Amino acid sequence: MENTVFDRRETTDKQIGSQLYNLIIGLTLLWGFAINYVMVQTIDPESILSLHPLVFFGGYFVCCFLGIAMFSKSDNPVISFIGYNLVVIPFGLVINVVVSGYDPMLVVEAMRITTLVTLGMMILGTLFPAFFAGIGRALFIALLVVIVVELVELFIFKVHHSIIDWAVAVIFCGYIGYDWGRANMIPKTVDNAIDSAAALYMDIINLFLRILRILGSRR
Repeated sequence: MENTVFDRRETTDKQIGSQLYNLIIGLTLLWGFAINYVMVQTIDPESILSLHPLVFFGGYFVCCFLGIAMFSKSDNPVISFIGYNLVVIPFGLVINVVVSGYDPMLVVEAMRITTLVTLGMMILGTLFPAFFAGIGRALFIALLVVIVVELVELFIFKVHHSIIDWAVAVIFCGYIGYDWGRANMIPKTVDNAIDSAAALYMDIINLFLRILRILGSRR
């Protein structure tokens, strides 16, 4: 998904050092993951599944798009953080329902793999920023194609091939390196750190869900 956050090249806001900038990104990500963890531990997935699909998916998309609009367009860290949470909460509901169908040890394994892959892609994004900057359009097109193929397979042919999960996982690996590289090319402000974390959060959660599905299919 294209994000105007990474188009920023100038700012009148106070800029901060690289270490503090990256720390804020990390802490913002951890906040989102902590909220998701609490949601999984405290919300009964059956209560989510009991909602009418139109209510659930309508609320999900409205909340996500509103949150994305808030952190993408605002240069106020508080507004951006609120927008970030509006994305974290609906994602947390989906995570809650998905992980409830898997063995807890498998979930932990998926979390570990996702963490290691994320750190690896961030390192690669730092070492080879030009490469990742050049694959953004290819990633976007590839993701659209895979989504269309997956929807056709599910709703027309009523099947799901594991290769699609692998393809999506690889694409979001690329997106993590891509967005991390772009995060370090824009002015280092508190607001940009939060906005960058929001984009990375969505990459990482999508990667986690696909890794979990891949591991589950192998068991």
